Amino acid sequence: MRIATFNVENMFQRTRVFNQSDAALAKRYSKGASELNLLFEKPRYSPADLRRMGTLLTDLGLDKSDDNRLAVFRDIRGRLFRRTVAGLEFVAAGREDWIGWVELKSEPVNAIAIQNTARVIRDVEPDVIAVVEVEDRRTLRQFSERVLTQVGGRAYEHIMVIEGNDERGIDVGLMTREDYPLRLMWSHVHDKTAKGYPLFSRDAPEYEVRTPDGGRIWVIPCHFKSKFGGDDRASREKRAAQAAKVAEIYQRLRGDGNADVVVLGDLNDTPDSEPLRALLQDTDLRDVSAHPRFDRGGFPGAGTFGRGGDREKIDYILLSPSLFGRVKAAGLHRKGAWPGDGRSRPWECYPEVRRLEHAASDHFLLWADLA
Repeated sequence: MRIATFNVENMFQRTRVFNQSDAALAKRYSKGASELNLLFEKPRYSPADLRRMGTLLTDLGLDKSDDNRLAVFRDIRGRLFRRTVAGLEFVAAGREDWIGWVELKSEPVNAIAIQNTARVIRDVEPDVIAVVEVEDRRTLRQFSERVLTQVGGRAYEHIMVIEGNDERGIDVGLMTREDYPLRLMWSHVHDKTAKGYPLFSRDAPEYEVRTPDGGRIWVIPCHFKSKFGGDDRASREKRAAQAAKVAEIYQRLRGDGNADVVVLGDLNDTPDSEPLRALLQDTDLRDVSAHPRFDRGGFPGAGTFGRGGDREKIDYILLSPSLFGRVKAAGLHRKGAWPGDGRSRPWECYPEVRRLEHAASDHFLLWADLA
């Protein structure tokens, strides 16, 4: 059985601001839209809330118009504010007075990049693969049936995505071969933080996968809170809460007599980080990259994205002891990632990866073979 995880950074549509070279701009828009939508949900707006809304709307360029190149303000019913010569005049007293939100605009992913994503999966050919940052189930199915087969790969028989809470519309999915059907699914999309907000922006679902010999493996694909644009205290606390919850899920499954459990995906932090302690250090899960048969492909670093350095390891396949003991091989597949503009390229890549925008992802696919 070959299992893998791959952050594909969207299949066909990606939030436009994340395609910009200006990281500060992307941070301002992503954080601003998220904060605004949280403020909009308050039952009553205080003067401080309204001042903050005005600042954020101006920062996103929505003070003069409802629509710009990167974002749009949707005002569906009622009215939040009026535009006047003096600026924004807020007329809504709370959420009951109007319906609306801010959303970030998307644009198509480069067609060559989509094909290179398919080439990565075609060449590794996992039996079970967690796909991180996919738009929805329909998109993942179309990718499997149309793009993957177009480059000579095999379409997957079982495909599932449970829609999460991310306003950008990115989720985690699972694709499995015919001999590895999905039997049971348990969503955590409604789990809350201590303050009552959704714990997981992307769901951390539990899937029971049946194996050809009649066994079962529980697979938990994850995508934790990102460090994108900086890593403040709130981000670290949320990532720590997510790790603690997944550790709790894992311990429950093991306590129920399930020996074979896999936690995998993009955890957005390094192995020695404090936010991941509950999962990486306080459970008996084993990181496949620590296995003596793990193949870095002749590259010195164990990182899973960017330039591949050790401090860039954020993607994981974590195995329960019974599965770790059955690892026959494991490694990273880098061919779809952009190796940089230098003459001396740190890894071999597809000839179709001629520019940064052709890259399948800035993450590498991580895989493991289990006997």
